[in-house]
Amino acid sequence: MDCIFCKIIAGEIPSNKIYEDELVYAFHDIDPKAPVHFLVIPKEHIRSVLEINGTNSAVVAHIYEVIAKLVKELDVKDGYRVVTNVGEDGGQTVDHMHFHVLAKRNLAWPPG
Repeated sequence: MDCIFCKIIAGEIPSNKIYEDELVYAFHDIDPKAPVHFLVIPKEHIRSVLEINGTNSAVVAHIYEVIAKLVKELDVKDGYRVVTNVGEDGGQTVDHMHFHVLAKRNLAWPPG
């Protein structure tokens, strides 16, 4: 499989890892859009939110548990944003479901 996130999980491509367990992998974004900007991805290759179903949906709850843990560890106190892009029109550029977490700056709305 030619998935950049699968290669990061496998250690074939270096990343600035901040967390890993049996279900997920989290790492700092290489092109951060906020002082805190990291991604949390499932280790299972799920292309996008459109592929969530009854057999794999528990990983999404676990991802949010990991996000809550990491923002506390990173001393995020004034809020943060979680972004999941879905499909080409939604801005998804890697076909592996992932959640961006951005914090420690004012995040305007609408995002653009």
